[in-house]
Amino acid sequence: MEPTDDNRRAFDDRHRTQENVVPRQGLPAAVTELFTDLAGQRVLHLLCDDGVQTVELAALGALVTGLDESADAIELARARGPELPWLHADPHALPAELQRARFDLVYCGEGSLARIRDLAAWAGGVAAALRPGGTLVVHAAHPASACLDRVLRWRDDYFGAPTVGALVGAVVEAGLAVRRLDETPSRSPWRRVDPRVPAELLLVARKPS
Repeated sequence: MEPTDDNRRAFDDRHRTQENVVPRQGLPAAVTELFTDLAGQRVLHLLCDDGVQTVELAALGALVTGLDESADAIELARARGPELPWLHADPHALPAELQRARFDLVYCGEGSLARIRDLAAWAGGVAAALRPGGTLVVHAAHPASACLDRVLRWRDDYFGAPTVGALVGAVVEAGLAVRRLDETPSRSPWRRVDPRVPAELLLVARKPS
C-alpha cells in the first residue's frame, strides 16, 4: 500500500524536528563501525520508524526485519523498501514468531529510547528474539540532553523518562551481559547540544552462549 499524502503529513508532523531532536538520517558512524560484517546476519530493527536505517542495514548484507508500532511509519517504510519484511507490532509485546531466539542482532536506533514505555517488557522481548551469542545494539539520544534547552536550562525531569541506569538495569535483568556503554557529545551536524552535555548513548549487550 502506498502512503497517502495525509499519512505522510501526519507522520512528518509527529516527528517534526525540535530543539534537540535529530532529523531522520542513515546509520551513524558509531554504529557502522560496529557492523563490519552483516552479510547473512539475521537482524531485527525495533522501532524502525520510516525504514531509512533498516534499508541501509539491508544494503550492508543483513537479512533484516523492520518493526514499528506506528502504522503510518510502516507504510512509509514499506514504500521505501518493498522487498523487505515489515511488521506493524508492539515492541513491548513481540509476536511469537519473533521470540524464537533466531536473530543475530537486535538494533534500536535514533529516537527509540524515548519511545520505550516499559523497559522490562522491551528487554525481555529482545532477549527472547536473540540467539545465544546474539547482540543488542542501542544507539539513541542521551536522555539527559532531551531535558536541557540550548542554554543548558532544565526543562524536563530526567527521571520522568527512561534513564541510562534504568536501561542498563532492564537489559541485565533480561539476562543480557552489557559489553559496552558510551555516553558521548554530539557527532552529528544536526544535533545542537552543548559539548559539555552527553548527547548520544551507545549500548552493546550480548546474550550468553
